Amino acid sequence: MVVEILIILLIVLGLLFVIIYNDLIKQRNRVENAWAQVEVQLKRRYDLIPNLVETVKGYATHEKTLFENITKARAAVMSASSVNETAEASNYLSSTLKSLFAVAENYPDLKANQNFMQLQKDLMETENKIAYSRQFYNDTVMKYNISIQTIPKNIVASLLGFQKKELFETAQAEREVPKVEF
Repeated sequence: MVVEILIILLIVLGLLFVIIYNDLIKQRNRVENAWAQVEVQLKRRYDLIPNLVETVKGYATHEKTLFENITKARAAVMSASSVNETAEASNYLSSTLKSLFAVAENYPDLKANQNFMQLQKDLMETENKIAYSRQFYNDTVMKYNISIQTIPKNIVASLLGFQKKELFETAQAEREVPKVEF
Protein backbone atom coordinates (compact mmCIF):
# COMPACT_ATOMS: atom_id res chain seq x y z
CA MET A 1 0.00 0.00 0.00
CA VAL A 2 2.78 2.45 0.90
CA VAL A 3 4.71 1.59 -2.26
CA GLU A 4 1.64 2.28 -4.42
CA ILE A 5 1.09 5.65 -2.72
CA LEU A 6 4.76 6.55 -3.31
CA ILE A 7 4.49 5.55 -6.97
CA ILE A 8 1.33 7.63 -7.42
CA LEU A 9 3.00 10.56 -5.63
CA LEU A 10 6.07 10.29 -7.89
CA ILE A 11 3.87 10.16 -10.99
CA VAL A 12 1.92 13.24 -9.84
CA LEU A 13 5.15 15.12 -9.04
CA GLY A 14 6.61 14.09 -12.41
CA LEU A 15 3.50 15.31 -14.23
CA LEU A 16 3.55 18.56 -12.25
CA PHE A 17 7.23 19.02 -13.15
CA VAL A 18 6.50 18.48 -16.86
CA ILE A 19 3.52 20.86 -16.82
CA ILE A 20 5.53 23.58 -15.08
CA TYR A 21 8.51 23.09 -17.38
CA ASN A 22 6.34 23.31 -20.49
CA ASP A 23 4.68 26.47 -19.20
CA LEU A 24 8.06 28.07 -18.49
CA ILE A 25 9.24 27.21 -22.01
CA LYS A 26 6.10 28.80 -23.49
CA GLN A 27 6.62 31.95 -21.46
CA ARG A 28 10.28 32.20 -22.36
CA ASN A 29 9.41 31.83 -26.04
CA ARG A 30 6.76 34.54 -25.70
CA VAL A 31 9.41 36.88 -24.27
CA GLU A 32 11.75 36.09 -27.17
CA ASN A 33 8.92 36.65 -29.65
CA ALA A 34 7.98 39.96 -28.04
CA TRP A 35 11.61 41.09 -28.24
CA ALA A 36 11.73 40.08 -31.90
CA GLN A 37 8.69 42.29 -32.52
CA VAL A 38 10.48 45.24 -30.90
CA GLU A 39 13.45 44.58 -33.17
CA VAL A 40 11.19 44.46 -36.25
CA GLN A 41 9.86 47.92 -35.46
CA LEU A 42 13.34 49.27 -34.67
CA LYS A 43 14.51 47.92 -38.03
CA ARG A 44 11.60 49.63 -39.77
CA ARG A 45 12.61 52.91 -38.17
CA TYR A 46 16.23 52.23 -39.07
CA ASP A 47 15.23 51.80 -42.73
CA LEU A 48 13.10 54.97 -42.82
CA ILE A 49 15.72 57.30 -41.35
CA PRO A 50 18.13 57.54 -44.33
CA ASN A 51 15.30 58.63 -46.63
CA LEU A 52 14.12 61.20 -44.12
CA VAL A 53 17.63 62.55 -43.57
CA GLU A 54 18.30 62.80 -47.32
CA THR A 55 15.05 64.70 -47.82
CA VAL A 56 15.87 67.17 -45.06
CA LYS A 57 19.52 67.50 -46.19
CA GLY A 58 18.38 69.04 -49.44
CA TYR A 59 16.81 71.91 -47.51
CA ALA A 60 18.97 72.20 -44.40
CA THR A 61 22.55 71.90 -45.59
CA HIS A 62 24.03 73.70 -42.58
CA GLU A 63 22.66 71.14 -40.07
CA LYS A 64 25.63 68.78 -40.50
CA THR A 65 26.05 68.00 -36.77
CA LEU A 66 22.43 66.95 -36.49
CA PHE A 67 22.76 64.55 -39.42
CA GLU A 68 25.93 63.09 -37.94
CA ASN A 69 24.21 62.56 -34.58
CA ILE A 70 21.28 60.81 -36.25
CA THR A 71 23.66 58.55 -38.17
CA LYS A 72 25.56 57.69 -34.97
CA ALA A 73 22.34 57.05 -33.05
CA ARG A 74 20.99 54.86 -35.84
CA ALA A 75 24.20 52.80 -35.89
CA ALA A 76 24.13 52.47 -32.09
CA VAL A 77 20.63 50.97 -32.18
CA MET A 78 21.64 48.37 -34.72
CA SER A 79 24.84 47.42 -32.90
CA ALA A 80 23.30 47.17 -29.42
CA SER A 81 23.61 43.70 -27.96
CA SER A 82 21.36 43.78 -24.89
CA VAL A 83 17.92 45.04 -24.00
CA ASN A 84 19.37 47.90 -21.95
CA GLU A 85 21.82 48.93 -24.67
CA THR A 86 19.03 48.84 -27.25
CA ALA A 87 16.74 50.88 -25.00
CA GLU A 88 19.42 53.50 -24.39
CA ALA A 89 20.37 53.77 -28.06
CA SER A 90 16.73 53.83 -29.16
CA ASN A 91 15.92 56.60 -26.71
CA TYR A 92 18.90 58.63 -28.00
CA LEU A 93 17.75 58.10 -31.58
CA SER A 94 14.25 59.28 -30.67
CA SER A 95 15.65 62.49 -29.20
CA THR A 96 17.79 63.17 -32.28
CA LEU A 97 14.77 62.62 -34.50
CA LYS A 98 12.85 65.18 -32.45
CA SER A 99 15.67 67.61 -33.22
CA LEU A 100 15.37 66.79 -36.90
CA PHE A 101 11.67 67.61 -36.90
CA ALA A 102 12.37 70.80 -34.98
CA VAL A 103 14.85 71.83 -37.70
CA ALA A 104 12.26 71.01 -40.35
CA GLU A 105 9.96 73.60 -38.78
CA ASN A 106 12.39 76.30 -40.00
CA TYR A 107 11.92 75.29 -43.64
CA PRO A 108 8.38 75.92 -44.92
CA ASP A 109 9.19 74.39 -48.33
CA LEU A 110 10.36 71.21 -46.63
CA LYS A 111 7.25 70.98 -44.47
CA ALA A 112 5.16 71.17 -47.65
CA ASN A 113 7.26 68.53 -49.46
CA GLN A 114 5.08 65.46 -50.12
CA ASN A 115 7.97 63.03 -49.67
CA PHE A 116 8.93 64.58 -46.34
CA MET A 117 5.33 64.57 -45.13
CA GLN A 118 4.92 60.87 -46.03
CA LEU A 119 8.23 59.93 -44.38
CA GLN A 120 7.28 61.89 -41.27
CA LYS A 121 3.90 60.12 -41.16
CA ASP A 122 5.56 56.70 -41.64
CA LEU A 123 8.07 57.44 -38.92
CA MET A 124 5.37 58.58 -36.50
CA GLU A 125 3.42 55.37 -37.15
CA THR A 126 6.57 53.37 -36.59
CA GLU A 127 7.28 55.20 -33.32
CA ASN A 128 3.77 54.29 -32.16
CA LYS A 129 4.37 50.67 -33.11
CA ILE A 130 7.68 50.72 -31.24
CA ALA A 131 5.94 52.08 -28.15
CA TYR A 132 3.30 49.35 -28.37
CA SER A 133 5.95 46.66 -28.95
CA ARG A 134 7.94 47.88 -25.94
CA GLN A 135 4.84 47.76 -23.77
CA PHE A 136 3.93 44.28 -24.99
CA TYR A 137 7.51 43.09 -24.43
CA ASN A 138 7.58 44.51 -20.89
CA ASP A 139 4.19 42.94 -20.07
CA THR A 140 5.42 39.58 -21.36
CA VAL A 141 8.70 39.86 -19.42
CA MET A 142 6.82 40.81 -16.26
CA LYS A 143 4.60 37.70 -16.51
CA TYR A 144 7.63 35.51 -17.18
CA ASN A 145 9.66 37.01 -14.30
CA ILE A 146 6.75 36.62 -11.88
CA SER A 147 6.32 33.04 -13.01
CA ILE A 148 9.95 32.05 -12.40
CA GLN A 149 9.95 33.76 -9.00
CA THR A 150 6.79 32.27 -7.50
CA ILE A 151 6.19 28.88 -5.90
CA PRO A 152 6.17 26.14 -7.23
CA LYS A 153 7.53 27.29 -10.61
CA ASN A 154 10.54 28.95 -9.01
CA ILE A 155 11.80 25.53 -7.91
CA VAL A 156 11.67 24.11 -11.44
CA ALA A 157 13.00 27.37 -12.91
CA SER A 158 16.02 27.42 -10.62
CA LEU A 159 16.74 23.72 -11.20
CA LEU A 160 16.68 24.22 -14.97
CA GLY A 161 18.46 27.58 -15.14
CA PHE A 162 15.63 29.90 -16.17
CA GLN A 163 16.91 33.46 -15.69
CA LYS A 164 15.13 36.74 -15.06
CA LYS A 165 14.74 38.88 -18.22
CA GLU A 166 15.46 42.61 -18.53
CA LEU A 167 12.71 45.13 -19.08
CA PHE A 168 12.96 47.69 -21.89
CA GLU A 169 13.27 50.85 -19.83
CA THR A 170 13.08 54.53 -20.69
CA ALA A 171 16.20 56.64 -20.37
CA GLN A 172 16.45 58.71 -17.20
CA ALA A 173 16.30 61.96 -19.18
CA GLU A 174 12.95 60.98 -20.68
CA ARG A 175 11.47 60.27 -17.23
CA GLU A 176 11.87 63.84 -16.11
CA VAL A 177 8.97 66.25 -16.41
CA PRO A 178 9.55 68.49 -19.43
CA LYS A 179 10.06 72.18 -18.73
CA VAL A 180 7.44 74.30 -20.47
CA GLU A 181 8.01 78.00 -20.90
CA PHE A 182 5.74 80.63 -22.44
